[in-house]
Amino acid sequence: MSEEILVNVSPVETRVAVVDNGIVQELHIERNHNKGYVGNIYKGKVVRVLPGMQAAFVDIGLARTAFIHATDIAEPSLENENGRAEVPDIRTLLREGQTFLVQVSKDPIGSKGARLTANLTLSSRYLVYLPHSTHIGVSIRIEDESERERLRALVAAEAAEQNIRGGFILRTVAEGAEAEALAADITFLHKLWADFKVACQGAKVPSVIHTDLSLPMRTLRDLARGSLERIRVDSEQSWQQMRRFAESYYPQLTDLIQLYQGERPLLDLYGVEDEINRALDTRVPLKSNGYLVIEQTEAMTTVDVNTGAFVGRRNLEETIFKTNMEAATAIARQLRLRNLGGIIILDFIDMEDPEHERQVLRTLEKALEKDHAKTSITGVSELGLVEMTRKRTRESLGQMLCEPCSLCQGRGQLKSAQTVCYEIFREILREARAYESARFLVLASQVVVDRLLDEDAAYVADLEAFIGRTVEFQVESLFTQEQYDIVLV
Repeated sequence: MSEEILVNVSPVETRVAVVDNGIVQELHIERNHNKGYVGNIYKGKVVRVLPGMQAAFVDIGLARTAFIHATDIAEPSLENENGRAEVPDIRTLLREGQTFLVQVSKDPIGSKGARLTANLTLSSRYLVYLPHSTHIGVSIRIEDESERERLRALVAAEAAEQNIRGGFILRTVAEGAEAEALAADITFLHKLWADFKVACQGAKVPSVIHTDLSLPMRTLRDLARGSLERIRVDSEQSWQQMRRFAESYYPQLTDLIQLYQGERPLLDLYGVEDEINRALDTRVPLKSNGYLVIEQTEAMTTVDVNTGAFVGRRNLEETIFKTNMEAATAIARQLRLRNLGGIIILDFIDMEDPEHERQVLRTLEKALEKDHAKTSITGVSELGLVEMTRKRTRESLGQMLCEPCSLCQGRGQLKSAQTVCYEIFREILREARAYESARFLVLASQVVVDRLLDEDAAYVADLEAFIGRTVEFQVESLFTQEQYDIVLV
């Protein structure tokens, strides 16, 4: 397995693609005028406390007020008599006008402001530093228990030697890391925290105190892993910056960073541009001639699996099983590629054999192991649906690159010309009862006027006879199919 990372830099945006065996698996886009905020630390001011929601709105200087929940300020207390962990009342934690330090955990998405946490963290290659905790945790993706204990012991010993207070979380890439590398990360994070505390003194409210790394540097920190073959960068300036950054913090990556100077655009060379366009479609073809239908809504994302033109060679159950197996791998890739998060409902084709069902779920779980975002699968529901969640920290690819259709306002469908014509008839009846006029002038789109003068001409004649007035039509080229206006003449 060979993995490559492509970094395309332009004056307006930076795009990063993770390519595995020639197939695009992941896309990250950062636009200069609208960079992400996740990881940034702000000095904010509470503008409103909402006891009923156990939350508060905080002004951190962004266009939309940010949001923080009580559980992101204080840890739940011990279980109460009902066996549930209790969270302190938000009014005991915050008051309006109060200033405090917060970190963005989720970017603004749609109409929602940024999600905040008061549990500050700072990240490095192998570690996440928790200045307000004493816990030393290890990524659940490091499964070897002896390795987990080794890493915990190394970090605890090094933190004690450097007299550093706080907790740490060992990231997945820390598996197999040497003591020297972990010690260097701890030193770096300690210095970063010291600089941060200095920056806090006298900072205005609201203001940003700490910003996360730019996308190319985050790529080195978060996306580079053991199977990485090379990193290709098409900007000489960014290539030099990434090499200097790697030399200081990740020397093992320095020689992997290569400058691409070919005539053909880097992302075109790997077919990434075509893949981006395909990732904006709702329909995803499968090699077996089956297909997926992926639809994202504000509440959840649904994925429907269909056999399409695939008829199989043996029997129906075998055809369904093969399609679902292929779909499971494709779904995992599409979730990463499109950065779909939140609640996700997967509607595989119904299988009668429980063993087939188990194999499809196992294939899905194995394919999701490569995902950087945290995922959780609940199994197959009584309705035969697979329910899962994927951590959402930023906008999906579709939300970032697209906007709601100006014609349908995001509904995905328009009223038919026939429906609009009947609305016009009803509106003329209302107007005729309310106002005296010699005739009515209807302004509408070409397709609607054509129908009124053709298929519905008889109805128009009946309407004119009923109201005793003339109805005339005029095409308005700027009107959409749903728009019309009725003028009294």
